Amino acid sequence: MGTLNPVLDRREFLRAAGLLTAGAALRFPLTETSAAGDRVELPFENGGRDLVAYPQKRPLIRLTARPPQLETPFAVFNEGPITSNDAFFVRYHLAGIPTAIDERTFRLRVGGLVGNPLELSIADLKAIAEPVELTAVNQCSGNSRGFFDPRVGGGQLGNGAMGNARWVGVPLRALLEKAGISAGARQVTFAGLDRPVLETTPSFAKALDVDHALDGEVMIAYEMNGQDLPMLNGYPARLVVPGYYGTYWVKHLSEISVIDRVFDGYWMKTAYRVPDNDTHSVPPGTIPSATIPIGKLAVRSFITSLSVGDRVPAQSRTQVKGIAFDCGGGIARVDFSADGGATWLPASLGPEVSRHSFREWTTFADLSTPGEYDLRVRATNRSGETQPLTPRWNPAGYMRNVVETVKIRSVQA
Repeated sequence: MGTLNPVLDRREFLRAAGLLTAGAALRFPLTETSAAGDRVELPFENGGRDLVAYPQKRPLIRLTARPPQLETPFAVFNEGPITSNDAFFVRYHLAGIPTAIDERTFRLRVGGLVGNPLELSIADLKAIAEPVELTAVNQCSGNSRGFFDPRVGGGQLGNGAMGNARWVGVPLRALLEKAGISAGARQVTFAGLDRPVLETTPSFAKALDVDHALDGEVMIAYEMNGQDLPMLNGYPARLVVPGYYGTYWVKHLSEISVIDRVFDGYWMKTAYRVPDNDTHSVPPGTIPSATIPIGKLAVRSFITSLSVGDRVPAQSRTQVKGIAFDCGGGIARVDFSADGGATWLPASLGPEVSRHSFREWTTFADLSTPGEYDLRVRATNRSGETQPLTPRWNPAGYMRNVVETVKIRSVQA
């Protein structure tokens, strides 16, 4: 089991894998490969996971197989600010995911309260407007849920349900202006090609307020890091909602509808909701009195160059690297502590690829005295929002952004 050869272009790879058929049809068998012993142990209860590889993907951490839910091994985030397509995490809600899509017959429909309903092929979509590119983080609402204490229901994810990519597509605003939004419009809904197995299971659909949908940043992407979207990341087109949790980033986008009310579908009215207060949290084990739909990303930062339990040579200048991001306000500073938060020093920030992107940071730690060190990192954005020092809790296990701790040991060389 190995990674894809980066020198193969997309069509060469698909043809070699048997995924490319006549014309532009893409067939995607849901087959995984693994080898005995390919497992990881995430650092929480029942954290053992298999590493599996699907077509177009290197070995990723499997949470579920039907549908595929795949987490990025955390070491990937030390490879650079851009998460490669073959390492990008995968999240589905419904087991009826598409396994064959033909660009020749695929259509994206725009309807509802519009004067000019649209039915667009991928070629039509690309012709709507000049392409735009934006580098932005896509993070699952439940990223890091496995660390919640008390434990909560839902997928027990580590820290790898996130990624940062260069998205190319057309602004959603261009489609809606082409369709002509009618008076009285309040929200826009989005649905993809994935379907429930049982009739009683609600179809997956999300909604944005009209003003948000028209902000010019929300886009319909058809490329990711210079290539067509991978099948498991939404081929042939997906919604990109910069600064918002991945639940809004609808994959295999096929239906857009303008409505005159607040959408009351299950995935907005019941699921993906957080406590309606400033911290979106409640005392552990309690139930919030009121909730609202989850929205913008919380500010976060991680150490990527070291892992819990690492043993490093005792020296006065050990380089420590990592990433930070927020909802698009932009990272203003990152502070680092090598003594469990007793003292903090500013780290050096790398270039800002975009305000929605991972931003790399670097510092040096004095680990010259052998022993255990408690390393911590804390990001602050330009709006003054920063990470809490103690975990916040909510019953859905969303929006974790506590200051993370990486305990390592310094040893004599």
